[in-house]
Amino acid sequence: MRILVTGAAGFIGRMVVGALAGRDTLTLNGRDRRISAILACDMDEAPLGDLANTRRRVHALPGPLSDPAILARIKEDAPELVIHLAAVVSGQAEADFDLGMAVNLQSTIELINACRAMARAPVFVFSSSVAVFSCAGNGTISEDTLPAPLSSYGTQKLIGELLVRDATRKGFILGRSLRFPTISVRPGVPNKAASGFASGIIREPLAGQQALLPVAGDLRLHLASPAKAVEYTLAACGLDQDALGGDTTITLPGISVRVQEMLDTLRARAGNEVADRVTPAPDAAISAIVNSWPGAIVTPRARALGFSPDTAFADLVQQHLADMGRT
Repeated sequence: MRILVTGAAGFIGRMVVGALAGRDTLTLNGRDRRISAILACDMDEAPLGDLANTRRRVHALPGPLSDPAILARIKEDAPELVIHLAAVVSGQAEADFDLGMAVNLQSTIELINACRAMARAPVFVFSSSVAVFSCAGNGTISEDTLPAPLSSYGTQKLIGELLVRDATRKGFILGRSLRFPTISVRPGVPNKAASGFASGIIREPLAGQQALLPVAGDLRLHLASPAKAVEYTLAACGLDQDALGGDTTITLPGISVRVQEMLDTLRARAGNEVADRVTPAPDAAISAIVNSWPGAIVTPRARALGFSPDTAFADLVQQHLADMGRT
């Protein structure tokens, strides 16, 4: 089978492409299938070239999903699996409404329309977010809680979920939308995500750099590790469509951790000198976004479908240290 990954140059995209390239088969819609080619699409051309040069069966497709030539290539390739990770992150979508709408919403519409032109409906995995929820007092909700986003990013992702659900009902795709927890610890450099501090307050101090903390220590976050995000993505590909029962959206499990617990874990693991590199720097705009997100989500349906969370935040820190080559 042929696979398309959008947003392939992003950190999760690169990990997903790497995981796919490292295996010969993948369970797709309940059946084991042999992977023949992976089409990696992103606007950032250099990382795509690196993926194509270093990973088996990976072919670079640089350019935006708004480009008719890109969409024509996707229709021609007719992938049996589409993993749609391309997005503008939360803080950037809030600051630039037009960009967020173009990338997070219009590109999703264009990609679904491309799938409509294919002879066979592909499995379509859409990356959504717990930002679709709002929650008074950063409290605990369940996966059945009605979404009510308080950010442009969350609104765009919720509309995307509904489009995936309706396109599945119409038989254009076999959709499954994944509401990802905040991912920590993200590798690489800081981005414009409102939740970026959840990685920055760990990643930067461990790298010998200062980090700013824009929120209060009692804020709770619903977290998952990068490795778990990849695991969730590939597991979603394998679900039999009938197992979803018409509900194509899955709120993924995570661990609930207070920001102060994260800092305490960093101090216990790396010492005072490292932990003291984090400096409080309250940011009203970031706080307004993340304080509306749930601090914990109860997810029995997702767990029954086979999705299980990380065990503890200390494991996320240890995983990041291992990725850095440190124990």
